[in-house]
Amino acid sequence: MNIVIVGIGKLGSKLAEILASEENNIKVVDVNPAALTRLANRADVLTVQGNGVQLEVLEKLDMRGTDLLVAATDSDEVNVLVCLTAKRLGCSKVVARVRSPEYAGQIEFFKNELEIDFITNPELDTALDIARYVLRGYAAHMESFAGGKVGLFDVPVQALPELAGQRLADIRSFPEILVVALYRDGEVVIPSGQTELKEQDTLYLMGRRETVTNFARGLPVGERHVTRKVMILGGGRAGFYLAQRLLANGLAVKIIEQDEERCNYLASALKGSALVLCGDCTDLELLQEENLGEMDALVSLTGNDEENLMLALLGKQQGVSKVVAKVSRSNFVPLIEQLGIDRAVNPVLISAGEIARFIQGGEIASLSLMFGGQAEALEIVVPESARLIGLPLAQAKIPRGLIIGAVVRDGQVLIPNGQTVLETGDRAIVFCLRSEISSLNRLFYPRQRGFLHELWHGGKGYRKPPTS
Repeated sequence: MNIVIVGIGKLGSKLAEILASEENNIKVVDVNPAALTRLANRADVLTVQGNGVQLEVLEKLDMRGTDLLVAATDSDEVNVLVCLTAKRLGCSKVVARVRSPEYAGQIEFFKNELEIDFITNPELDTALDIARYVLRGYAAHMESFAGGKVGLFDVPVQALPELAGQRLADIRSFPEILVVALYRDGEVVIPSGQTELKEQDTLYLMGRRETVTNFARGLPVGERHVTRKVMILGGGRAGFYLAQRLLANGLAVKIIEQDEERCNYLASALKGSALVLCGDCTDLELLQEENLGEMDALVSLTGNDEENLMLALLGKQQGVSKVVAKVSRSNFVPLIEQLGIDRAVNPVLISAGEIARFIQGGEIASLSLMFGGQAEALEIVVPESARLIGLPLAQAKIPRGLIIGAVVRDGQVLIPNGQTVLETGDRAIVFCLRSEISSLNRLFYPRQRGFLHELWHGGKGYRKPPTS
């Protein structure tokens, strides 16, 4: 695919790195030469210095020959204008980042009347991700696939101390559950039966949603927990969107924000439904006065990673069941969760995943970027051309960095083993290291130029993935 990214801040840069690894032709546009140089040193991209909103710049980039343009500058208005201009010049599909809450009610207008194919809002995407976690009935984190039929659950080996030192092949504690990955010393490992577990490992278990849920109920990290009271530290856009979502679900929300003008805005925009306090989030006396220890969930969304980490750890120390921290550096996400914080979120990574999911529509039903982008969990509708069809998985020469964690066939979930044979139309939930994307292409799309190209040009169009 020929892809143009206008604006290479955190989101634009992350997208370029993700998509460049898919053997696409990536062009990035920015007015900052230093930023262009930094990105060119990390990813295989063509850099163009210039203002992407200017007509002559887009004309030189050949919009008629461009499959996708992503506008991710710091300005919502510029992003919309870049997409509008690119579409008029013949670009096939355009994506805009639009962050301001004032435009939230105009998204459908932008899509329908201005022909913007997809709009992403990192803060809103982050708020929805956090809200799903907070509203779930378990303290642990769980992802869902295949319309909720398949669950992916993470558990530290410390919660199962008897497993430390054992090989996976010798463990009988996971009936009808597959260990699809483990996180060890900052690296993602796709395990085999010979992998020996260590005390500091975190396991990622996949299986039928009911099976995984029942297993989680027996663990301290997976205990049933109903959230009623939530404290949000930081009243920025993400905090505002999160408060809206939680209030709509009947939760009691308390927001602490330092800026007085922002507090007035929040109190007005949320129509008094939330308790908005003007104060320093790091003031321990204030937090204790506001009964931090009595909260069911604490979400730290300040603009400072160190503050968020410290406040999240404080929440855990005070006995808060669910603690979430926002971090701006995506590679820190898995590291921070190792410190005992229940959930670390990165707006850029979440939004990049949403855009990648849009691009990989059609036969890619859902996609999650994990471990700071080191791995992907994909739900693939198996195409007729897949090399895996008709072969027992044990004979399919699947590389070590890729594992099929579950198969959904005719609405039934199968936990695969070496004798499992895939069929056309199966939904395969695949856990894949970024370094093995080319192997995934060879296995599922041998006749095309990779799954991105196949899905984009296969004539099936974009289909909204099922929500979990």
